[in-house]
This record gives sequence, structure tokens and C-alpha cells, in this order.
Amino acid sequence: MKSINYKEGVVITATEFKQSLGKYLDYVEQQNDVVITKNGKKIARLTPYVTDIEEYFIIREKALDYQYGGKKVSYEEFMEIYEKSTLRMEFINGEIYILASPTIGHQEILGRMHITFDEYFKGNKCRVFLAPFDVHFKKKDFKEPDVMQPDILVACDLEDNVTEKGRYMGTPTLVVEILSDSTRNKDMIDKLNTYRLSGVKEYWIIDEKQENIMIYSFNDFEIDKYKTFEKGDVAQSLVFNGLSADIENLFNELV
Repeated sequence: MKSINYKEGVVITATEFKQSLGKYLDYVEQQNDVVITKNGKKIARLTPYVTDIEEYFIIREKALDYQYGGKKVSYEEFMEIYEKSTLRMEFINGEIYILASPTIGHQEILGRMHITFDEYFKGNKCRVFLAPFDVHFKKKDFKEPDVMQPDILVACDLEDNVTEKGRYMGTPTLVVEILSDSTRNKDMIDKLNTYRLSGVKEYWIIDEKQENIMIYSFNDFEIDKYKTFEKGDVAQSLVFNGLSADIENLFNELV
């Protein structure tokens, strides 16, 4: 067997594969890839099988944010799947969602918001993090947490909430989600509920289509205040005094 590199594993000809099928199946079973060529061109890749759930998503078009067919799994099952998968995914109310690649507009807004937040929290004990960044949200009166990747989060409880492997296990004070057509309902309903029940203090929902920002503040696991900021407004945090974003500048000249 000829080793090429880590990403491709072993590259063999179709003839070699036919002659030594058992040997190469054993190699794949040991979590290696086998790339098959014919007439000098790569025609197929044999990869280790992970789970039925990942297979479901791999065979579907990846243009949208997908849910795994309503199938419920436990938190432990999700973590086992997640650790073995290369896909970005979230776990909400016992269901798995695969995250699609963001649009250019989404990334431009994310970059502008990060500059605003980073400048505000500079020198502060609170730290600003961007997706992909897993957070395990422990909801009040729920046995299993949700695992999500907010577009932006502000963590003020890093002390004693970072594991030896560098995984954050605390609760953000503030989270930001940038809506897309495929995530609109999930972000505005399911995620709002998760953030409310897990002890998050403030939730910003940025809507590129409507060019506005909705800000919710939570107190004692209930919605305390909420406000929508439109063009011409400056969105003001309800929790952090002086944290703001000019709506017009945020959405100006997006690609």
C-alpha cells in the first residue's frame, strides 16, 4: 500500500482494489481512507463509516441547514456522533441540526459586530468569541443540555469553566445570532427559548433581510425586556451600558 498523505490516506488502482478487497476493507476499518484510481485519475474514495445520522446528511444537498428527520437522540449519543464527525452541528431539544456554510453577507455582518464587541470589551474580564465555538446550554428543569454555536458570544465566567482540553462549559452573558432563511424559525423560537432557560442575560437577533436588530434581556429565566432597532437607530444593549451598534452602518454596502 502506498501512503500519499494524511488527508488522502492510501491511493491504489482499481485493479489493486479488486484483487485485495479484504485487505483494504480492513485498512478502512482502522479509520483510514482509501482513494481508488483508474487510468491515473481518482474515481472513488472509501472512507470509514461513522453513523447513520452523518450518512443521512452526507447524501443530502448541503445548501440548507438540515434537521435529522425528527429523530431524537440523547446528549451522550450526540456527543459520540459529534466527536467522530467532520460536520458542524447543533443539538437542540434532542434533535441534531447540521449547519450550512454562511453567506458573504452573514460574514460581513459578523466581522463588523465582532469589531464593535471586541472594542467594547477590551480590558474587560468578559471575552468575545466567534462561531464555530460550542456552548453546552444547561436549561432550567431539563435533564439534557442543548449544544449550540452562537455567531457571537460574550463569556464573563471563564474562570473555573474551561476544561483541561480547552472546552468552555459555562453560560454566556450575551449571545448574538445572525438570521438566514434556513435558520430564521430556529433562531427566533428554539434558540431564544434555550437562551432564556439557560441563564443567558441578553440575546441579539440580527436580521439582514429586514435590516434590524431585536434585543431581548432575560431575568429569572423569563423575558424581561425586548426592543427592535431599525434603520436610523443605534441598537443599545439592555445589559451592558454603552454597548451599541449603528444599524445603518451595520447593513451598509453588504455584498
